Amino acid sequence: MTQDKINRQWTVARHPETSLDHSHFAYREQPIDPVGDGQILLRSRYLNVAPVMRMYMMKNGGGFSTESPLEIGDVIHGRGVAEVIESKHPDFKEGDFVHGQLGWQSYKVSSVTQGEKIIAMQRRGVPAYYGLSALGMTGYSAYCGFVTRGAPKAGDAVLVSGAAGGVGSLVVQIAKALGCGPVVGIAGSAEKCRMISELGADEMINYREEDVAERIGQLLPDGIDVYFDNVGGAILEAALDNLARDARVVLCGSISEYQQEKRTGPRNYTSLRASEADMRGFFVYNHAADFERAEVDMAEWIKAEKLRALVDISDGFDTMPDALIGLYTGENLGKRLVRVVPGEDVIF
Repeated sequence: MTQDKINRQWTVARHPETSLDHSHFAYREQPIDPVGDGQILLRSRYLNVAPVMRMYMMKNGGGFSTESPLEIGDVIHGRGVAEVIESKHPDFKEGDFVHGQLGWQSYKVSSVTQGEKIIAMQRRGVPAYYGLSALGMTGYSAYCGFVTRGAPKAGDAVLVSGAAGGVGSLVVQIAKALGCGPVVGIAGSAEKCRMISELGADEMINYREEDVAERIGQLLPDGIDVYFDNVGGAILEAALDNLARDARVVLCGSISEYQQEKRTGPRNYTSLRASEADMRGFFVYNHAADFERAEVDMAEWIKAEKLRALVDISDGFDTMPDALIGLYTGENLGKRLVRVVPGEDVIF
């Protein structure tokens, strides 16, 4: 098979039980399927890497996953940005770009089913990888989670954990665009803290070097109005002990717990009573009706230079396993993506 006639794939070699390593991944090559009526052939340009993918790979989804569990030999789940290179579907033409559920593969024949969540991208003069960041599901997660579930008001004190990640770095900027403040981020290195400060955070906490609970009390003496949680665990507990009256806690992610065998919960959840606060779960796919509004607002902020995508791009399809493994040691600065074919970014 020549390079342009094969579909390169990463599959599950064995189910992880604790941390991920290379033995959990298997590479294979398959023929590209023919395109039938009502279908499109997609060529992957950028593929998403996210902490939740380890749960997809666990046996039975580890009991946590909202996606169908993966079996040995299955292509690993994941979103991507792709170019339509052949179409027999009335709503798509060659040259269109989309973002959706592609999986870890270089090509996909799609029937544009609901489960694939294939969304056509609008031309906005930005790199196409924005479809996996500010103008895609990552951006929708930040916007819908913070704006819809966090219900921020101008002047609200905001705390964001995982602030150097794809979602967290956008939440920091959205909070500033909406007039919130002070906005405090939490990250795991001096470099990450510096970068998020440059994006607009008023203060940063380095959780590897500082006492998080103590620093929250110092930086937000009147309490937290909105806490956007990406990590769970001890940092969630520290936030719950520092809530303002009528605070909102948005549970978006819990990366600190994704490699644990058993679920854990905040021991101090009763702190919600004293502050009459709300702790609200968030699942982005429940907010599809808000995606268009989210993208319009985010695009306007990008145009006004109030928001930019902080991305960490790895070059080459062969780097997919390393890109995911590195998330759990905090290697990434911003949204981690893989550029499937190394080269210049596609402007769309």
